[in-house]
Amino acid sequence: MKRNSLTLLLAAAGMLLAGVQTTKAQKIVLHMAGNQTFECSISQLDSITFVGEDLIIEEEHEWVDLGLPSGTLWATCNVGANSPEEYGDYFAWGETKPKSNYDWSTYKYCMGEYNMLTKYCSNSSFGNNGLTDNLTELEPADDAATANWGIGWQMPSNEQMEELCNNTIIVWTTQEGTNGILLTSKNDSNSSIFIPAAGWHDDKSINDGKESSVHLWSRSLNLSNSVEACRCYFTGFDENLYIDSARRYIGRSVRPVRVKTR
Repeated sequence: MKRNSLTLLLAAAGMLLAGVQTTKAQKIVLHMAGNQTFECSISQLDSITFVGEDLIIEEEHEWVDLGLPSGTLWATCNVGANSPEEYGDYFAWGETKPKSNYDWSTYKYCMGEYNMLTKYCSNSSFGNNGLTDNLTELEPADDAATANWGIGWQMPSNEQMEELCNNTIIVWTTQEGTNGILLTSKNDSNSSIFIPAAGWHDDKSINDGKESSVHLWSRSLNLSNSVEACRCYFTGFDENLYIDSARRYIGRSVRPVRVKTR
């Protein structure tokens, strides 16, 4: 497990190179080992390049290595949550902000009806005015994980969800007073993630299935039915995890993933 956060120096350098300057920001001073310093005028900088395999640019979110074949790392909490037990926010598929009403009439990528989709449509019968764009996975700007946590994070693909299910032991449990599922690596019994039973949002209903079911969106469209996107869900009633698809407008949890770089 790792916890990361950007240093002020890197953040400031990035902002300056991007043109975010003030009248006082006229130079950069690097403080080096041995009390040595190096300074230069901002106008002299063309770019900054970091070299070395051991350089770690830290971020604020934690993840767990479950020893999955693809190297996928799973976050320890949902988007909008500060701990594994918190539900976090709910997102319609392809939207990056929570809202109060989840319905086709409020869905970002349609004209008010399920058969009037304006993006992510591979079947003209569901596209507005016959639209097809053959986009089968969410673009970064429409990915709730990327949009809220930054580059490097994304919603899992359908294949990554299947991999998670096939390579972990799944148990319905209660953690810190919250119902949910504990997924423990089949390769390392010390590596696991907890996903709370946050339920889902449909229309103006709040927390349908709360405390009794886990629902997660993937970033993958249902290839045979553009009205739906792939998801996984687990119910405490029969203690089975299912991977299928559901209507895109419904608000569900998002658990981000990232892939090992080395």
